[in-house]
Amino acid sequence: MDQRMSNLESPTAGKPSRKPQNPALKLALEMGPLVLFFFTNYKFGIFPATGVLMAAVVVALAISYSMTRHLPVMPVVTAVFVLIFGGLTFLFNDELFIKLKPTIVNCLFGAALLGALAMGKSLLPVLLDSVLQLTEEGWRKLTLRWGLFFFALAAINEIVWRNFPTDTWVNFKVWGVMPLTIVFALTQVPLILKYEMKKDDPEAKVEHW
Repeated sequence: MDQRMSNLESPTAGKPSRKPQNPALKLALEMGPLVLFFFTNYKFGIFPATGVLMAAVVVALAISYSMTRHLPVMPVVTAVFVLIFGGLTFLFNDELFIKLKPTIVNCLFGAALLGALAMGKSLLPVLLDSVLQLTEEGWRKLTLRWGLFFFALAAINEIVWRNFPTDTWVNFKVWGVMPLTIVFALTQVPLILKYEMKKDDPEAKVEHW
């Protein structure tokens, strides 16, 4: 009886615990669909590759959820747009739609971050599935940088697909975007270290969505 009452009083009772995900596995689940996309395009072309990408992102999300009981926001949003724009690619028999997907998704992420920042809130911890604890100033600076970075990725995608063959765009999407993102993230480490706070520090309690 006491145990049942304790469970009822606990705010986390009945909620599935979130399991940490191995960083190497997380990277593999993010890169796996892109690698399949690359090799399928190399062998069979952009339309079969798009179909493989659509299936692979769903499988990657299912694997991630089965192991962690948690779905990060960015992969979910990305997968939804892959399915939408992949479907439009097949519906209109036009590869333009799958090429536009990164532009629209990155603009969406950038606008969400900078828009929320303008209202005094930070979406970055939610968007990046982050457990960092930063000061308010740290979150502002980091959010601004990531917001601008997403817009930069959108601009680069536009330049590549408009000026180069489809195979070149696929190569950039698979082997260019992830290294750029990793390098950018590493350049933010000094800022993170400068503004990182202890979890029990009251100054670290910045309002998030």
